[in-house]
Amino acid sequence: GGFQLVGAGMGNPNRLISVERALELAHENGCTDLSGVLAVSDAFFPFRDNIDRLHASGIQTVVAPGGSVRDDEVIEACKEKGMNLGFTTKRHFRH
Repeated sequence: GGFQLVGAGMGNPNRLISVERALELAHENGCTDLSGVLAVSDAFFPFRDNIDRLHASGIQTVVAPGGSVRDDEVIEACKEKGMNLGFTTKRHFRH
């Protein structure tokens, strides 16, 4: 009973590459069923494309700080796909 990091896609300014890298690492680390995996970001998801990709991988829950002017688009994408979305309202990473 605990949490385990199965993949991380940090350090890339391209949000889709970051998501793809995290998913690749999860698979490399033997995590083939991502339905119980949380996708957690220290930055907001400014577009629904990340949500679409995470959903396609089987992920059902996304946690992010929120704060994008396009949060409504991301919220709607999660609703459409039946995904859980939680906003922390705090960012760890600042630039």
